[in-house]
Amino acid sequence: MATFLYRIGRGAFRRRWLVTLLWAVILGTAGAGAATAPAAGDDGTSFMPGIEAQRAFDLIGERFPGSDADGADARIVFIAPDGEKVTAAGHRAAIDAFVATAGDGPQVASAVSPFAANAVSEDASTAYATVTYEVSSGDLTEAGRTALETAVDEARDSGLTVEVGGNALSSQPAAGGAAEAVGVGLAAVVLLITFGSLAAAGLPLLTAVVGVGISMGAILALGSALGLSMTTGTLASMLGLAVGIDYALFVVSRYREERENGHEPREAAGLAVGTAGSAVVFAGLTVVIALAGLSVVGVPMLTKMGLSAAGAVVVGVLVALTLVPALLGMWPNAVLSRKARGRGVAAVRHTDGAGGGGSRWARFVLRRPVAVLLACVAGLGVLALPATDLQLGMPGAEAKPVSTTERRAYDALAEGFGPGFNGPLTVVADVKGASDPEAAATTVADAIRDTDGVVSVSPPRFNAEGDTALFSAVPATAPNDERTKDLVQTIRGERGGLEDETGATFEVTGSTAMNIDVAQALQDALVPYLSVIVVLSLLLLMLVFRSVLVPVKAAVGFLLSVLASLGAVVAVFQWGWGAGLLGVEQTGPIMSLMPVFLVGIVFGLAMDYEVFLVSRMREAYVHGERPAQAVASGFRHSARVVVAAAVIMIAVFSGFVGSGESMIKTIGFGLAVAVLFDAFVVRMAFVPAVLALLGDKAWWLPRRLDGLLPRVDVEGTGLTGRSAPAGEGRPAREPVRT
Repeated sequence: MATFLYRIGRGAFRRRWLVTLLWAVILGTAGAGAATAPAAGDDGTSFMPGIEAQRAFDLIGERFPGSDADGADARIVFIAPDGEKVTAAGHRAAIDAFVATAGDGPQVASAVSPFAANAVSEDASTAYATVTYEVSSGDLTEAGRTALETAVDEARDSGLTVEVGGNALSSQPAAGGAAEAVGVGLAAVVLLITFGSLAAAGLPLLTAVVGVGISMGAILALGSALGLSMTTGTLASMLGLAVGIDYALFVVSRYREERENGHEPREAAGLAVGTAGSAVVFAGLTVVIALAGLSVVGVPMLTKMGLSAAGAVVVGVLVALTLVPALLGMWPNAVLSRKARGRGVAAVRHTDGAGGGGSRWARFVLRRPVAVLLACVAGLGVLALPATDLQLGMPGAEAKPVSTTERRAYDALAEGFGPGFNGPLTVVADVKGASDPEAAATTVADAIRDTDGVVSVSPPRFNAEGDTALFSAVPATAPNDERTKDLVQTIRGERGGLEDETGATFEVTGSTAMNIDVAQALQDALVPYLSVIVVLSLLLLMLVFRSVLVPVKAAVGFLLSVLASLGAVVAVFQWGWGAGLLGVEQTGPIMSLMPVFLVGIVFGLAMDYEVFLVSRMREAYVHGERPAQAVASGFRHSARVVVAAAVIMIAVFSGFVGSGESMIKTIGFGLAVAVLFDAFVVRMAFVPAVLALLGDKAWWLPRRLDGLLPRVDVEGTGLTGRSAPAGEGRPAREPVRT
């Protein structure tokens, strides 16, 4: 591996103009494809095959053709001024005028007056009208939106407070450009401090932006054909930017080190790609495994997000291995420190010496491994405690800022009609097997109406064939309330008895039931998912480090960091600790996708730092150093760069905390704190403490297994003669075998 990558690095350096031109062509092609491709539609964030709510939804589409179950809708909420009623003559006339105007708008299927649909609150302070469209929200034209907005403005001019819920005018969060700009800016500052050179700081940023540009261009170009949404692209850009900067950072850092060891530029580029590039390849593979493993969860949207982000990571790896050395070939001395350029690289070789901050920290840990280990486990354990109270849900309009009309409409409806009104349950009754379909549907509806926790049930509505009935049930509690989840299970528990009594069966769906089923399915899928990525990654790390205990230690450290980050997410987004500082206006259950999503991405990123840091330790150990010396040597060479890489990732992810979309905000915060815990607690303290206690046993591998595993030479043993300065070569050490 090291020799192969060494040749790639030298070749890219020598043919730098050709390599740069090829990447420019790829970037231009991706950009052109994105510019000419049709806009992507909705990716169906609630869709999950196999769950009851989805089966019921599909049955509605089958038995009620043309019902526009996927059509856009708007719920217009009218609130009378204090002390007045919406039924007053003037207000009623304004509402009727709105319904007439909205009903004449383009693409409108129907507009139902609140007075015709009994959609007026008991105190007559609030009413709502429903406008449905023939097309989905993604296909709603600007003319259709404008017509509705105009009708709403006219109603507001009458003195009524008018808010708009539903998805027809739903405010879309920013695409993430501002968040990415913040992350890039902070990354630039960190790189400048780390390298002390504008060129060295700018090169990783430039190559990362090229990689993200290619990835985003491809996603936008294929978005319509593959159903990739802007949310999918946000994750790809988030991870692509973070790993792209980090991977280029490690190659540039190793290039500077090899130049300071006295190597000429092309040789240094080859050695940098052959050594640091090997770590980049396997670190990238662990991230790809974790992201591609999201496919086993069974959520198509999650699969698309994972595979798209994995593709962005692959692009980042390829850019680091080829474009970075090509650009180094154009400006071979520009990335060096000012001291190296001014005095000559040979005069400053081994500048890190033994007194760097990384070495001092390593010696501190090596002197107190037990105390450091206990402190890490105890500290992360305490941070993980809130995770025991994790409640899953799918945030809706209630999680939006109060500055949005959707949130205000949600609050007004909850106040006027009860907290459960915003999350009605849709019940579809299949009465094909009933001798009297109408009586069977009525019996089912009456039984659900009599269930504790149900406020009201609408009259059954039959399809044209008369074999399927549809009605809604309004719970007494809010959509994300645990009591609503219990109610759904209670209603479903009545199915067996009612089927025996009537010959009809029913299923429960609607957004509330869909979210409940998705959360449960994701919880059930978490263990299989963890098993897949942990087993595959352990095998990969065993191949990289040729050790049994080092991969196991890496997995244990990952569990500590991911549980601590989940605890932090619960504390902020569910309990509300410090929520105001992050712009979180409504706390509640954590997005149901979050745990599996966080586990997958954090596992990949955690293995990134494991490979980068421990590969330098193994390199030193294999080249003859004692275990404790190897740990200190690994820190001396890589601690500063690993810290810089972690700070960059934290900066990039933190930039997305400012997103207006709840899912992106939660993911950005979760990833930022996970990197913080994993890089600065687990990899910088837990890992050296464990390695210090294990000694030579850390590198133990059974002889039989050693013979089965292929040798990939990540530590660059094949390059020893080239990489060691004259007179300083050391014989390679064989790891412990039994």
